[in-house]
Amino acid sequence: MVEPTSFSENTPAFLRVKGETAALMRSLNAANSPLGAPQHWPNSLRTIVSLMLASKFPMFVAWGPELAFIYNDAYAVILGNKHPHAMGARFEDIWREIWAEIGPLARRALAGEATWLEDLPLLMDRHGFEEQTYFTFSYSPARDDDGAIAGVFCACTETTEKVVGVQALRESEAKLRLATESAKIGTWDWDMRRVRGSWSKRTMEILGVEDGGEVTPERRNETLHPEDRVRVWQELAEAMSSGDDLISEYRILRPNGEVRWIASRGAIERDVDGLPLRSAGVVLDITDNKIAEAVLRESGAVAERERLWSLSQDMLARADYNGMMSAVSPAWTRILGWNEAELLSRGYAAFMHTEDAPPTLAAIAHMAATGKPTRFENRIATKDGGWKPIEWTVAPEPDGLNFIAVGRDLSHVKAREAELHAAQEALRQAQKMEAVGQLTGGIAHDFNNLLTGVIGSLDMMQRQITKGETSKIERYATTAMTSANRAAALTHRLLAFSRRQPLDPKSVDANRLVSGMEELLRRTIGEAISLKIVTAGGLWQTLCDPHQLESAILNLTINARDAMPEGGVLTIETCNAQLDDAYVARQRDVKPGQYICICVSDTGIGMTADTIEKAFEPFFTTKPIGQGTGLGLSMIYGFARQSEGYARIYSEVAQGTTVKLYLPRYYGELDGAEEDHGELTDDHRAAAGEAVLVIEDEAAVRDLVVDVLEELGYRAIEAADGPAGLAILQSKVRLDLLITDIGLPGLNGRQVVDAARQQRPDLKVLFMTGYAENAAVANGFLEPGMEMITKPFAVEALATRIRDMIEGS
Repeated sequence: MVEPTSFSENTPAFLRVKGETAALMRSLNAANSPLGAPQHWPNSLRTIVSLMLASKFPMFVAWGPELAFIYNDAYAVILGNKHPHAMGARFEDIWREIWAEIGPLARRALAGEATWLEDLPLLMDRHGFEEQTYFTFSYSPARDDDGAIAGVFCACTETTEKVVGVQALRESEAKLRLATESAKIGTWDWDMRRVRGSWSKRTMEILGVEDGGEVTPERRNETLHPEDRVRVWQELAEAMSSGDDLISEYRILRPNGEVRWIASRGAIERDVDGLPLRSAGVVLDITDNKIAEAVLRESGAVAERERLWSLSQDMLARADYNGMMSAVSPAWTRILGWNEAELLSRGYAAFMHTEDAPPTLAAIAHMAATGKPTRFENRIATKDGGWKPIEWTVAPEPDGLNFIAVGRDLSHVKAREAELHAAQEALRQAQKMEAVGQLTGGIAHDFNNLLTGVIGSLDMMQRQITKGETSKIERYATTAMTSANRAAALTHRLLAFSRRQPLDPKSVDANRLVSGMEELLRRTIGEAISLKIVTAGGLWQTLCDPHQLESAILNLTINARDAMPEGGVLTIETCNAQLDDAYVARQRDVKPGQYICICVSDTGIGMTADTIEKAFEPFFTTKPIGQGTGLGLSMIYGFARQSEGYARIYSEVAQGTTVKLYLPRYYGELDGAEEDHGELTDDHRAAAGEAVLVIEDEAAVRDLVVDVLEELGYRAIEAADGPAGLAILQSKVRLDLLITDIGLPGLNGRQVVDAARQQRPDLKVLFMTGYAENAAVANGFLEPGMEMITKPFAVEALATRIRDMIEGS
């Protein structure tokens, strides 16, 4: 639909805005809508429509006896093919296929009862076919100028993607477990106090046993080769004493008499006094490698070598230190595609990736100098032009001239690792979105409350102006501004929680961060739970990703809320902490020093010692199926470790739980300090002749920025889209600063700037964005001479930023 660029004298002021739905409303009349022409609409309906058109949140109002349907641009996307014919039509006719579900809710609103629903499933037909959708929305009574209920107002959001994402989360969990089980690596677990253990199914297959019962020392001994039993138990005792990981290679004796070689690796968990509690690890059958190494070392018979080499799945070779191979196994051709003549006629370095050749040759040279075997990985060229990741074990021969190499193709292992990593990333993002999803219902409800403050205040201002009274206008304006700013804060908070990006550490004032989350946390826990925030005076700074810290606190708050179904007290405290050598000695991988501590405590059901022990493990959860992923606490622990900190749980059944998050003290300057803007002063005013170009497709925002510039004495030049702005930038007109929105039609803001800087390399640019500013900065979006301001912004903040940039400060 083509929107008019000018308006007639009869166009009401509230419809003199840009937008497709505003243009549709201007075209309504008695012939095509029960509402008739907008010139005759009541003031209360005009106020609601004005608010809707200025909002990016999907909204609609159904008004009058026919419940005529009016909506904004954001809601038009939800309508699909029903738009634009839905404008002014009857509510029931538009959504006839789901009227059985939403009709009763509309009738309740018309009776004076506000309702909201979270993730309501609706089978819609909006693109010519039925599709399953989910919505979180609130229906509220809409009143006319006399205070009588005249319609239904709705603010909504489509949550289909979130709900489908949670469903995909379940599938990702199953996929992750399947990939782990298919890795052909066995696992074991040993309780050192009970002197009992267990084996996984794959471990039992490796050992050749079928009984999956409890493992005792006697049963363990039966699987060990008699000659290796004493050594294996000695290695375990040494690891328990030293605190090192348990790494061992030994032989096993299967029940059928077969001898196999096993590589085992594990870690030992200790209690607060340093005593061993439990060990767990993995086992891998390495018999083929052992056979190949022994044969290559001990047998020089060509026939025997060829027979064994033909059976090996690994690449076997004999090579010299001058760079040539003298023998290769058939596995080389099967894995890489090169034939034997091609492999033996070229130096082995010629097959290595250029980045891997120097470290590989250095490792071979070190082996020649020390006479000891070594291991490394590199990439080897395939005949079809690709690369294969290979793990090498190389050992010198006694003659001092040659060495033996055993190469294992890691392609499947690397692919599996990539698949596991992708699944884990999807799970982390889904966990974050699940936390956001738990907020949406309350936020939709509270957002309507904030809109009520804005709508009501604007309505009262309109009535005051009509009566010619001005005494209360300032109070109403302040109320509307406060409610609008709170709504903006909610939007920014959701953007920060839901985005996907790597850790972006900054210096953080934890007191300010926790206090800034108070309103969000109160909304999350509900009225039955009392929230207490106790911040310590003189709290040190820390260095971490502030949004990840907010996410961690939110997850801990949700856990505490779920632990207090009947209500209780949630306390969040901050303090400085000194972790000395005595404390560190009882923990693993904790450095002594100064930390800040964020402590989240509840008076809920508490945890058993067994639950505390497993709480930080991925996928462990005590919640019912479908109500938790088991990733929340593991992500919090991972964030603390990545930030060089630590997390600890203290809990007693029926007494409550405390989670302490330790983050190291930071001695640098504090980032992101809040700017303190006052009133507009002469310091903000422009120098003679200074000109600023404003590119913004939203007319209301563009007009506001232009008004500020003109009030301060700048020459303001405006453009409504990227191509129009670029045309001005490529002219000879003087420009001291460019102010542009990032998301523009035609060309986006960054594309406009890149093109303009070809002629104006020193152009200073102030980007405007409605999204999280940190996401753009973290990805290297800003270059020298560029800054960013986040919508909504204060006029004083904008004026200060403009002056500072032009003066080069």
